[in-house]
Amino acid sequence: MAESLINLSRQTLIITKDISVFDVLLRLLTVVFLSSIIGFERASKRHSAGLRTFILVSFSSCMTMILDLLLMKNANLHFPVLSAFALFSVATVSCRTILYSSRNQIKGLTTAIALWTCALIGLSAGAGLYFICIIEFMMLLGILSYLPGLEQYLKNRSNHFEIHLELKNRQYLRDFVTTIRRLGLRIDDIERNSAYHGAGLSVYSVTFTIDSKELKKYKTHSEIIEALSTIDYICHIEEMR
Repeated sequence: MAESLINLSRQTLIITKDISVFDVLLRLLTVVFLSSIIGFERASKRHSAGLRTFILVSFSSCMTMILDLLLMKNANLHFPVLSAFALFSVATVSCRTILYSSRNQIKGLTTAIALWTCALIGLSAGAGLYFICIIEFMMLLGILSYLPGLEQYLKNRSNHFEIHLELKNRQYLRDFVTTIRRLGLRIDDIERNSAYHGAGLSVYSVTFTIDSKELKKYKTHSEIIEALSTIDYICHIEEMR
C-alpha cells in the first residue's frame, strides 16, 4: 500500500512523459491570466460574477482536464469524467446567475454563458491546446467588450421594443393607448405587473411595433421614450433591455 502511494506521488510529480510540472504550471498560469481579464471586464460592469468567480471556474476546469489526462494515461480511463462533471457543475452554477427582476427582465444570461465559455477555455488550456485557448479567449473578450455597443444600436433602431410603464392611476391607461396610436405606434401586448400591487401605481409591461414610416426613419427608441416621459400622468417609463 505504501509503495503504491509512493508510486502515485511520483507519477503526480512527473505527471506523464507528455505533461511535465512546467507544463502544468504554464497551463494554470495561462488560464488564470486570461480568465482574470474576462473577470475584470465583467466586474467593471458590476455583473453578478466577477474577477474571482471567472478565475476559479477556469482554474478548476484546467485542473480537471489535467487530472483527466493523468487518469487516462495511467489508470486506463477512456473518458474525461472529471471534465464532463466540471462542465455540468459550471452549467448548474451559471443557471443560478440568471435572475428575473421585478420588471420581468432577464438578468445574468450573458454572464452565465461567459462562465461556461471560460470553463471551456480552462479545459482547452488543461489539454495543452494553447492556440485554441487563445482564440477562445480573444473571441470571448471581443464579444463581451465590443458587441454590446452594436447590439444596443441595433435594438434602438429596430421596429419592436418593450417598455416598463408606471402610471399614476389605472384610468390613464386608455389615454396612454390613444396617445400611442396617434404617434404611429402599434401596441402588441400590455401586461400588468403584479409586483407593484399596493404601491399606489399602475405598472405595465408594454410591447410596441413602430408602424409610422416617418417614425421609423427619424426616431429611435430613446427619443420616443423621452417624448412619452413628458406626459404628466406617466410617473416613469423606460425601455426593457
